[in-house]
Amino acid sequence: MNNFTYQKVSNPNDALNKISKNNAANFIAGGTNLIDLWKYNLAHPKTLVDINGLNDYKIIKEDEHGGLFLGALATNSDTAYHKLVEERYPLLSKAILAGASAQIRNSASNGGNLLQRTRCYYFYDASSPCNKRNPGSGCPAKNGLNRIHAILGTSEDCIAVFPSDMCIALAALEAVVHVKSPDGEREIEFSNFHRLPGDTPELDNNLKVNELITGISLPSEGFAENYSYLKLRDRNSYAFALVSVATGMVLENNKITKIRIALGGIAHKPWRVVAAEEFLVDKSPTEENFASAANMILKGAKGFGKNDFKIELSKRAIVRNCIMALHPESQRPGAQPSL
Repeated sequence: MNNFTYQKVSNPNDALNKISKNNAANFIAGGTNLIDLWKYNLAHPKTLVDINGLNDYKIIKEDEHGGLFLGALATNSDTAYHKLVEERYPLLSKAILAGASAQIRNSASNGGNLLQRTRCYYFYDASSPCNKRNPGSGCPAKNGLNRIHAILGTSEDCIAVFPSDMCIALAALEAVVHVKSPDGEREIEFSNFHRLPGDTPELDNNLKVNELITGISLPSEGFAENYSYLKLRDRNSYAFALVSVATGMVLENNKITKIRIALGGIAHKPWRVVAAEEFLVDKSPTEENFASAANMILKGAKGFGKNDFKIELSKRAIVRNCIMALHPESQRPGAQPSL
């Protein structure tokens, strides 16, 4: 029996006040990951602060800069199927719909998506050592079952990967995360939101204690004309990515004027290499150029035995996805990407 206190709030200051006064309290919105962690005896909240009554954070609207604001409490489904998201940010819609099941997307919140924990087998096995759960206990994945694990940005302490699909698209779109605390509000560039493991693998992101995600801002450029999201996985539904790629680009006169490429399933955070994107600017969108960029993105990649295949798979996925972005219609079932 897990005894806990349940409290509902209707304004953010009340929510922050309750959390700041109780170290054993957790915010809960959709709860899709928290309940998993709880069932596996990895989370032990004594108080749940239900923030679903914060209706201002459920809104999706255009902002004053020509971009789009996604409320942290809007569900993944409401976001993916929102008219403005489908029309102006189809890359994000595709990525969200590639993740989880319809039932989970109907409950999962945008803010919660950013806060997912890794799906590493050893992390979820409370009887195994794990530096993310118990710093200093070890990382058995390095010499164990590591097929799904990271090949970039790893450390001696952790080779886990970040599981979100939505966040890979947000990284490519260069989103901004809005947070609120008792000390005020601040914005975090998406590239700085999640962390690499380093020697503190227990920290997944750069949120401070008692901060609440209130929303996500998207810039005006949504790559609506040329985009693609590719998710490679062991089965076609309800599986986390072995490798995923989000690509958005702008073309003029058959030259790339802007491109963003983000990868998932290969690191502790969404992975981008700005130098590779800059390399492609003013070049023709050819398989050869995309392959050169892929080599730059995977520079320094290291497998741990059972996940060595991910290095070559990632390179091929980048090339394939960039080609698919030239013809977004190629993403329809049964279609074949081509130059």
